[in-house]
Amino acid sequence: MNIRPSAAIRQNYNEIAELCRKSQAPVYLTKNGEGDLVIMDIESFTRREKMLELRENLLAVGEDRAMGRRGCTIEELEHFLDGILDEG
Repeated sequence: MNIRPSAAIRQNYNEIAELCRKSQAPVYLTKNGEGDLVIMDIESFTRREKMLELRENLLAVGEDRAMGRRGCTIEELEHFLDGILDEG
């Protein structure tokens, strides 16, 4: 976990930005010793958002199946996943 004081973003923006890109992990900024903000590079953020969307979709499918609703075919699933991968 990368933790930095909020002043670091003003004083060392390039260093913090490089840390975000290299680690591909969020950097936590503190203010007066307390958690204040979380920053991350765009690529990592986009990847995380896509993963969350995929998980939400998989949960919805699981709920549908649990309620006896018809799922999708393997071909439909492959087409859906190909679409997600093509966006990345």
